[in-house]
Amino acid sequence: MTGFPQLRLRRLRRTEALRALVRETQVEVGDLVYPLFVVPGSGVREEVTSMPSIFRRSIDLLPQETEDIAKLGIPAILLFGVPEYKDELGTSAYQSEGIIQRAVRAIKKSVPELIVITDVCLCEYTSHGHCGVVEDNYVDNDKTLELLARTAISHAEAGVDIVAPSDMMDGRVKAIRQALDENGFQHTLILSYAAKYASAFYGPFREAAESTPQCGDRKSYQMDPPNWREALREVEQDISEGADIVMVKPALAYLDIICRVRNAFNYPLAAYNVSGEFAMVKAAAQHGWLDERQIILEILTAIKRAGADIIISYHAKEAARWLSSK
Repeated sequence: MTGFPQLRLRRLRRTEALRALVRETQVEVGDLVYPLFVVPGSGVREEVTSMPSIFRRSIDLLPQETEDIAKLGIPAILLFGVPEYKDELGTSAYQSEGIIQRAVRAIKKSVPELIVITDVCLCEYTSHGHCGVVEDNYVDNDKTLELLARTAISHAEAGVDIVAPSDMMDGRVKAIRQALDENGFQHTLILSYAAKYASAFYGPFREAAESTPQCGDRKSYQMDPPNWREALREVEQDISEGADIVMVKPALAYLDIICRVRNAFNYPLAAYNVSGEFAMVKAAAQHGWLDERQIILEILTAIKRAGADIIISYHAKEAARWLSSK
């Protein structure tokens, strides 16, 4: 190939029109999923202290919020619930009149075309804050599976489109898939948190969801951050057990994992741009240390460039407005 001066790669970057013409990665509104936090009460709209512009809402305010989300073109939401009470077994997670179950029905009545994804885990519902049944100060994997399956069925009965187990128990995708199929919910999808790391980036979320462990940590079931080969094993196992979509979480500090999973598996791949990543951008923007719009769009582009098909992000609403105005 002829080199410089005949070859000038900068020619492709000379104008915005030229840059757009040859752009390799395009983030679209249809790639985005917006997380929502649901709390008890009526008329409740509370801003999360560590997540500016993110609110916890009561069920009666969800229809208007989800209608606004749908108008932006965002195709899906991910629901997290804060129950009225917690106990050792997280029983409010799988009750038919639980907060998520009622929220799903309200949203589907108001905006039936919106894809509703529900988090399937026990941490928001247990008094100890762990993602499963705790015995002798250890989370019992196999005893947790039945409760996760019951939770998934209760969400499916409420009308959810996709259940998303985030607990990282071994075998939970298989248990949930079997339970859904046996109860007539063959069309309910599973989005598995397949490679979920024991990350320090979850702090603001735990404030919003009131899910901080009351003792110990989650390192015995969430993945060890230095490991990448293990992530491929986790994803492979979840696919073999019936996952329809797999996820890497967090996203920004784990772009290499997203890329490796994309290269290894020809499956729909989601990435979660988590609360700590969101909070850092917001804090820096409030101090005037960076251009918020440019950095958010750059981050979302990086996540998609790494290989994600679906991006779960607290930036989704503002990004949707910017992308639509281009």
